[in-house]
Amino acid sequence: MPLALLALAIGAFGIGTTEFVIMGLLPEVAGDFGVSIPTAGLLVTGYALGVVLGAPLMTVLGTRIPRKRMLMILMGLFIAGNLLSAVAPAFGVMLAGRVVASLAHGAFFGIGSVVAAELVAPEKKAGAIAMMFTGLTVANVVGVPLGTLVGQTLGWRITFAIVAGLGVIGLVGIAKLVPDLPKPQGVRLRHELAAFRNVQVLLAMAMTILGFGGVFAAVTYLAPMMTDVAGYADSSVTWLLVLFGLGMVAGNLIGGKFADRSLMPLLYISLSGLAVVLALFTFTAHNKIAAAVTIALIGALGFATVPPLQKRVLDQASGAPTLASAVNIGAFNLGNALSAWLGGLVISAGLGYTAPNWVGAVLAGSALVLAVLSAVLERRSATPSLVVAGAAPLEQPTPVHL
Repeated sequence: MPLALLALAIGAFGIGTTEFVIMGLLPEVAGDFGVSIPTAGLLVTGYALGVVLGAPLMTVLGTRIPRKRMLMILMGLFIAGNLLSAVAPAFGVMLAGRVVASLAHGAFFGIGSVVAAELVAPEKKAGAIAMMFTGLTVANVVGVPLGTLVGQTLGWRITFAIVAGLGVIGLVGIAKLVPDLPKPQGVRLRHELAAFRNVQVLLAMAMTILGFGGVFAAVTYLAPMMTDVAGYADSSVTWLLVLFGLGMVAGNLIGGKFADRSLMPLLYISLSGLAVVLALFTFTAHNKIAAAVTIALIGALGFATVPPLQKRVLDQASGAPTLASAVNIGAFNLGNALSAWLGGLVISAGLGYTAPNWVGAVLAGSALVLAVLSAVLERRSATPSLVVAGAAPLEQPTPVHL
């Protein structure tokens, strides 16, 4: 594997760290700025919405710029956003910094995947892409807990400064190690946009929003929930995030292994299990051991949905997958934003720090309903996908075996 993949993995590590570390630092940030926990939760919502907007925007811009240069531009945005967060004199400025950093997220993974695949022989492409995404996985096991620990002991501003430093390392690595690659040719935006007329593509993205949103409804407010309800010390939040990260790794591996074999059954199992576990978290959050086990299960079941949901979009938009794939990354974050906002609403309504768990359970259950609906429509259709009346039919997608 070429060293260029290490540079991409470092960038992914930094992006993964900055996305999730804020969840463990919400009490510290809220206290410093004198805002409520639900208001501080807007830092999660703002980042997620930035990914939703930035993924398609930056991907479209990236079709006109050589890929190496585009990756460097994206890392520059990431560095600037985290530095702004680190020195923010007011809450609004920090929120702006989070949005700036988020603009790099979706396009970096989308364009980075293409670059990683081009750096190796055809039979090693999947391994190269997986190596880049290893940075994101490791971030949730190592970067987020360590960032939380640093933020709680030395100050949350130090955490964001360190993350900006990781971005600098990634930028230098891309500049030095990634070869110059020509800008993509023959990309037709109209063809890419036509994929969004496919009803199955839209259903898959709706499942992404609701299903993964269920995870963030609970995890966004994990720190206050565990300290105020379960009775953990502030320092214990770090190790609870490690458990969540380990669950993510396990779920991602399981989802990746079975998505090619039984995609829809895997979605049924993972989404139904997620809905049940989130509902139970309302009760298990009152016991330290039960809460810890539940957190790991939420990570595992939540991330077991990621490979099948992403593959579902690629299958249904197989004729024009580039933009659809990037937008689906944004859909994950739209779910994050929606659930963080809804979780803040129920807390502000006086329902307590465990109330977001019920929000998550409802969202995950709704995604399960859409998964069943999608399968029913697919079975009834004479073709593997449904197309909105009057739209030009897309290239036939790969059949999904149910």
